[in-house]
Amino acid sequence: MNIFLQTIINGVIVGGTYALMAVGLTFVLGFMDLVNFAHGELYMLGAYFTYFFVVTIALPHIIGIPLAILVAMLLGLLIERFLLRPVWDKDILIRMLLTVGLMILIPNVITVMLTAVPKKVPPPFTMSPFILGNVRVAPIQLLIVLVSVFIIVLFHLFMQRTRLGKAMRATFQDKEVAMAMGIDTKKIYAYTFSIGCGMAAAGGAMLSMIYNVFPAMGAITTTKAFAVVILGGLGNFAGAILGALIVGVSESIAGTYISSGYKDAVAFILLVLILMVKPSGIMGKKGGIEK
Repeated sequence: MNIFLQTIINGVIVGGTYALMAVGLTFVLGFMDLVNFAHGELYMLGAYFTYFFVVTIALPHIIGIPLAILVAMLLGLLIERFLLRPVWDKDILIRMLLTVGLMILIPNVITVMLTAVPKKVPPPFTMSPFILGNVRVAPIQLLIVLVSVFIIVLFHLFMQRTRLGKAMRATFQDKEVAMAMGIDTKKIYAYTFSIGCGMAAAGGAMLSMIYNVFPAMGAITTTKAFAVVILGGLGNFAGAILGALIVGVSESIAGTYISSGYKDAVAFILLVLILMVKPSGIMGKKGGIEK
């Protein structure tokens, strides 16, 4: 039982960072109708930016991690402005292929510039793990969960309470009416893509303190993020979070009781099983993406 509880806790911790990825991907997919295949590469860049700020120039984590997320968001603005915006009026396939190109280009550029040697971001503190009975929780693991929850709650409040968040929701519900009301939809699209990139980078920044940082780390993460989003229901934020936790816990259980070699296949096995029962996903609605 103690091993099982430890496994569940480990799964929730990983699921928290998956949730950041899934919410960011759902945000872009559900509101912009853009399938961003380079989402995992922004996750990877978030980890590398964190390494640069925290290790290379030795900034405190409390400064370095937010800076890493902000740089990723700025990069997202540049990608939207100079790569995506010129093809918004083109076929959706062109936009998809453009993100596929970024998915291939970004890790190769990082490999050439920094080599493929794995790097590691040290945790902000070294403390003995908390012991609850026979279950051990490392302080850094608890910090990652709390920060992930904080970012998701902050994102929800931003969308519900701020003027920009309301303008985003209005744009995605009816673009023509929003334009008639004076909303600059081009800026809304730019901010949307930027926030999605920031969510992905936040996940990379968190996990860089637990796992190694290397150029190919975004590849498997992208496929898992898509599996989580489809599992939870396209365009459903609550479904994305629930799907992320289910995948994280399932992976942890599979790694503990079956084999770590099967861990990465769990998300796709769950995806197939759920879609056989409910094609719209756990919390999805018939008719596709929710807006």
